[in-house]
Amino acid sequence: MLGLALALGLGGCNKKTETRGAAVAQRQPVEVAPLTRQDLAETLNLVGSLAANESATIRPETTGLVREIHFEEGQQVVKGQVLVKIDDSELRAQLTQAEARYRLAELNLQRAERLGETQSTSVADVDRARSEFASAKSELDLIRVRLDRTEIRAPFDGVVGVRTLSPGDYVNSQAVITTIDDLSRMKIDFQVPERFAGKVRPGTTFAVRSQSLPAGTEISGEVYFVASVVDRATRSSEVKGFVNTLAPGLKPGMFTNVELVLEVHHGVLTVPEGSILTTTQGTQIIAVKDQGADKTVEFIPVRTGLRAKGYVEVTPLKGELVESQQIVASGVGALVLYPGTLIEPRPVVTAFQTRTQL
Repeated sequence: MLGLALALGLGGCNKKTETRGAAVAQRQPVEVAPLTRQDLAETLNLVGSLAANESATIRPETTGLVREIHFEEGQQVVKGQVLVKIDDSELRAQLTQAEARYRLAELNLQRAERLGETQSTSVADVDRARSEFASAKSELDLIRVRLDRTEIRAPFDGVVGVRTLSPGDYVNSQAVITTIDDLSRMKIDFQVPERFAGKVRPGTTFAVRSQSLPAGTEISGEVYFVASVVDRATRSSEVKGFVNTLAPGLKPGMFTNVELVLEVHHGVLTVPEGSILTTTQGTQIIAVKDQGADKTVEFIPVRTGLRAKGYVEVTPLKGELVESQQIVASGVGALVLYPGTLIEPRPVVTAFQTRTQL
């Protein structure tokens, strides 16, 4: 009898242990992450081309022999600095002639006006003297302009490029002397697809990355021009911006990666992308709900907004969501869950890092 009692007792203990084990096994393991409130930005990645703030091809405005060159390749020059001197000996001789004719016309005019005051000469003679004086003055001014054009000057501060001629070369208005680039700040040009063009305006910010910069380095910039039309061939709109910081590795003509900030939502609730569940009933997230000592799930319908950096903006359509509330963060489409399911929350394996977008 005693052996039978012990056997029955041991059998009862085994049944209780199996029941508790089954209850534990019924808890569904899930990965959870907290709701976070952060600034979320919609961005667009593009390819841009760098350009100097100002760039000019230097050509002479007159023809003649190059007498002097006053710059070195790669030299920093200032606005108005003489770069090239073209032979002006013939023009100086013409200037001397023009000055002599001007002085003679001036004396004749003064003499005619004095005689006109005493009516010792006709009005026609006075008018003729005035005309000759004006013609002589215009001829003198023209010679001075032509003489000034024999000195080719820098149009703005900048760095000169390659020199394409030497003293003794004969040049005309089509000859290229050199180029000047103003590198005091950089511009960048890129094309924005028409579907995003409406979100870009002067003042829109962007980040520039280039292989010529140290790894992980990015430079901020700001849009100053948006084309008013969309190119029919590319279905995109031209956009230009200023790069805020000068970097030694960036040069005009380089291609760069541009991350354009189209829209920023500040202080919004966000969840990892893997926590979004889309069904025939709409978009939902699965929140962890305390039920005594147990954890269960609750399905909350939401409206999604911006997506960026692995996060999605969410707004509850029913119920309430609060910051730091735990939600199922991954595998929501593969897990067998329904309202009231007992779960075993575990920290999400993927390390989502909150990044504030400006």
